[in-house]
Amino acid sequence: QVQLVESGGGLVQTGGSLRLSCAASGVTLRYYPIGWFRQAPGKEREVVSYISSTDGSTYYSDSVKGRFTISRDNAKNTVYLQMNSLKPEDTAVYYCAAGPPGANLIGPYDYWGQGTQVTVSS
Repeated sequence: QVQLVESGGGLVQTGGSLRLSCAASGVTLRYYPIGWFRQAPGKEREVVSYISSTDGSTYYSDSVKGRFTISRDNAKNTVYLQMNSLKPEDTAVYYCAAGPPGANLIGPYDYWGQGTQVTVSS
């Protein structure tokens, strides 16, 4: 059974940093493209970052480019999202999702974590 578990969320002040983790069981993440998504109250879910399973290429939405970094630790079967210079508008529930091998940013995404809350105070 495939399971993705996010952790690392919390409450942080504006300008602070958090590192989110997406740990997997039942699947070897290095073979899967991973997306980090977020959903704020009253807003649609949006993709904020993505890492390819084929060439390691990455994507960042304009709203987080230059502040967030996605990375893999294959030995730990974990994908991270390092979030720096956090802003109140980054407040949301953050989810990681895994697509089938070879899928691109668009997806599909077959496996989802339960989400972790990130709250940035002003």
